[in-house]
Amino acid sequence: MADSPIWRPFTQMKTTPEPLKVKRGEGVWLELEDDRRILDCISSWWVTIHGHAHPKLAEALYQQANNLEHVIFAGFTHEPAEQLARKLLKHLPPQLTRVFFSDNGSTAVEVALKMAYQYWRNLGEERTTFITFDGGYHGDTIGAMSVGAGSTWWQKFRSLMFETALVPFPETYDGDLEVDRKEAEALAAIEQFLKQQTIIGIFIEPLVQGAAGMRMCRPQFLQALRKLADQYNVLLIYDEVMTGFGRTGELFACLKSSTAPDIICLSKGLSGGCLPLSVTVATEAIYQAFYQDDPTQAFYHGHSYTGNPLACATGVVSLELLEQNPDGYQKLESLHWKFLDRYLFSNPRLKQFRVCGTIAAMEVKTEEQSGYFNAIAPLLKAKFLESGFLLRPLGDTLYIMPPYCITADELETVYQVIDRTLKNL
Repeated sequence: MADSPIWRPFTQMKTTPEPLKVKRGEGVWLELEDDRRILDCISSWWVTIHGHAHPKLAEALYQQANNLEHVIFAGFTHEPAEQLARKLLKHLPPQLTRVFFSDNGSTAVEVALKMAYQYWRNLGEERTTFITFDGGYHGDTIGAMSVGAGSTWWQKFRSLMFETALVPFPETYDGDLEVDRKEAEALAAIEQFLKQQTIIGIFIEPLVQGAAGMRMCRPQFLQALRKLADQYNVLLIYDEVMTGFGRTGELFACLKSSTAPDIICLSKGLSGGCLPLSVTVATEAIYQAFYQDDPTQAFYHGHSYTGNPLACATGVVSLELLEQNPDGYQKLESLHWKFLDRYLFSNPRLKQFRVCGTIAAMEVKTEEQSGYFNAIAPLLKAKFLESGFLLRPLGDTLYIMPPYCITADELETVYQVIDRTLKNL
């Protein structure tokens, strides 16, 4: 595909290998143009939660396309959006009552940033700063990059980004003896900013920082954040673009951590991996700050495809599939630990094992500096693909995040190929 006009995402086009052309998918499997089959161990950038080409999602898409493909969402509504919003709210903390539709994870975050900022303005307060976490990734639009300034990718855009109050993320792993200290230091740093600055809110990926290397924190840290946010009267904002829809072993990380944010951002698995779709859900108090006679107090934000009926129809069915088969995402945590113990705990090339729901992660020992640009990543990715497995390490972080339809036998083969590949390096 050397003559392809496509400029691919997160790719150095000059040095990258030619992409593999996929002709179809089914369940956890991708079938390539040359008839090879690849086991998708990462849910295709974390979105394909039910597996590829799910018949019920395909049928929902077909039926909706025969009725209404799209309509302007300002001044109009439709049943798929109404149904999806109500169904979502049944599963979220009861404080969250208002659903704002957009297109993808980055835009869901932009909505949350603008919503939080204007909320205080509508109340007559001038607040200017978000507290954010080192390593956080929230998307690649300007606002999302700003609250993800701790990421390694955005340094070239620093002059375009607004400043945040950056604090350490208390990442932990199995057997970590320093976790209490790390959490205490992070909370102390947060409280210092809360005392000294006019803070809009605390912005966090709850339980798991995805792109930073599947860095995990404990539920009790989020509970402490909620207490601090209440104490200092600031908003707590969860970016659950990746952690939502079963990824943490519960439908949402806020449920697994027994916490309730003031704003939550959802995307990726929202449509079952079928179409671009996201929502930003806020509390009634936030909504009421915009609900006024003065038109200048309204929330002026929107996208051409806001509330797209095709995407919403698949979102409704995707949620129904999660409701009907919670074992699909709840079973994986115990399976991850089982196969880690059987195959990888004894592998001398691996360390810092951690699991949260459907996500398992570990660090590969190398002589290079740890991070996204560690040269082990492309080497391992190529070797896994040669064996028929789509695993895409984040630098020296190796992770498994499969579709929920994966069987125990299929998941075991993933662990076997990791063990074999690392031993043969």
